[in-house]
Amino acid sequence: MKQALATVIEEICGGFGNDKHRMMDIVIEVQDRFRCVSPEAMELIAAAVGSERVEVEGVVSFYDFLSNEPTGNVVIRLCDDIVDWMKGYDAVADAMAKELGITMGETTPDGAITLTRTACIGMSDQAPAALVNNTVVTHLSPARAREMVRELRRHLDPPQLATMFGDGNNSHPLVRAMVRNNIRRRGPVLFADFESGSALRQVLNRKPEGVFEEIKNAKLRGRGGAGFPTAMKWEFCRKNPGEHRIVICNADEGEPGTFKDRTLLTECPDLMFEGMTVAGYAIGSDKGIVYLRAEYRYLHDYLESVLEKRRKLGLLGKNIAGREGFDFDIRIQLGAGAYVCGEETALISSCEGLRGDPKNRPPFPVEHGYLGYPTIINNVETFCCAARIMIEGADWFAAMGSGATTGTKALSISGDCRKPGVYEVPFGISATEILEMAEAENPGAMLIGGPCRQMIGPDGFTGKICYDDLATGGSIIVFNKARNKLEIGGRYLDFFIHESCGHCTPCRVGLVLLRKIVRKVVSGAGEPADLDEMRRLSRIITETSRCGLGQAAANPVLGALENFGGLYSDLVTERKPGLQSSFDLANEVVDAELCVGRQSQYV
Repeated sequence: MKQALATVIEEICGGFGNDKHRMMDIVIEVQDRFRCVSPEAMELIAAAVGSERVEVEGVVSFYDFLSNEPTGNVVIRLCDDIVDWMKGYDAVADAMAKELGITMGETTPDGAITLTRTACIGMSDQAPAALVNNTVVTHLSPARAREMVRELRRHLDPPQLATMFGDGNNSHPLVRAMVRNNIRRRGPVLFADFESGSALRQVLNRKPEGVFEEIKNAKLRGRGGAGFPTAMKWEFCRKNPGEHRIVICNADEGEPGTFKDRTLLTECPDLMFEGMTVAGYAIGSDKGIVYLRAEYRYLHDYLESVLEKRRKLGLLGKNIAGREGFDFDIRIQLGAGAYVCGEETALISSCEGLRGDPKNRPPFPVEHGYLGYPTIINNVETFCCAARIMIEGADWFAAMGSGATTGTKALSISGDCRKPGVYEVPFGISATEILEMAEAENPGAMLIGGPCRQMIGPDGFTGKICYDDLATGGSIIVFNKARNKLEIGGRYLDFFIHESCGHCTPCRVGLVLLRKIVRKVVSGAGEPADLDEMRRLSRIITETSRCGLGQAAANPVLGALENFGGLYSDLVTERKPGLQSSFDLANEVVDAELCVGRQSQYV
């Protein structure tokens, strides 16, 4: 058995050139073959790539989709995101657990099926949803959940669960997913027709400086939420010396409630790859990487086929489009389930075969990025915009939008609305218009930009979607007036606590303390001082955390307090001095009551 394991590990590592920087690919393939990366496998991998066993174990223990102990042949990952919870997650989870005869996090006694929960899988517009190995199952109900489990027990073949396929390329032979695109509004930038190579024909008539100038005149800003000027980032990278310069596309769309990149990857990958190639020409790069989140692995083979087609057309590889010396190619790097890898330095760490730990800045990636080379990182939508700008021109792009925020924005809208989906809209559209488009149901709040941003109430619905007002990477979740905003903030704290890398104390400890106080207030046991303590803790976490995750994790709680403060003032009451409001006497004497066989007369 050990010799057989050694032979397979040797084959897998050799397939990636025994390169320790391809550690992610190696451990993912080992996990696929053996249902885990065992301690024995870690030793063999370390020896093959010239690494240390502790480094391999560090990677395996960091990512949710990897395990050092065997999982079932089939792993059901039920999404427990806020929108899935709103749409019936608890009932679906209960139905699955009862049908399997196990609890969440366990494997059936025969080793066939593991049931676990996972964070947002990019299906908030068709929740509740689950990943069954790499097969997406959408629109679950308790009845459908029980039926799904019975089917799996019969055949243990997840692809058979997709009995009908979604629209567009979801029905492509290399995809065959039941996912629906739900494109509710198509705009002229992202979803217009595109001819392969049309942007590159415009680019090759210019020097790199001409590309920078066009992108700069278009006022294109990164579509990931921060809004950094794209041309400035590209210019910084080109000016920094290095044997190589690297182009990375961040397709790790992990922000809860975001799924617009999923649709772009499905319907517009050629436009995205062209945008990456434009960037490669501009900064003088020969290497590109698409970091594809594990939850979108069902698109991997299809994306590889698009890349291969571009190579055959002379749009990737050596001497692209006949231009001597213009060499640029792209590979896909799979993630393995880690929200923090959406942060650019953590993403680079993961691409390098390491834990997805954020790095201190400076130096910035444009100076010292992937393997130490100058690196640009933009998301899927940004590269699509860059390609379209080179086709239609900067003036055309800049004519759309609002002031300094030009062009269009793809929005992922979900929650309490009748028409969840993807909307490509011009920047400057109001929150009220968005609610009307999505046919929101009795809206009482909106979370614009995911939990990293703040929740707004009706007083903020006149705000505009742009970087100067309501900034967003694409996620918009609608909550009706009956939803408890502070409870929602508490649930997002659970998410951030789970996804924290644990490096810094404010994030690792502060979030747990904040969650405790939130639960106390939501339960009705809170005091006025608790609201002040929540604000104090939130500011400490925000101001002292090491990376963007910790700096933003308290925002849902702060937003609930600042925009809906009156709701929580009503929940808290003054307590008598010396009494601990969170102490539940009735709960504490239960064991004693059971022991003596009678109820306490003092409770």
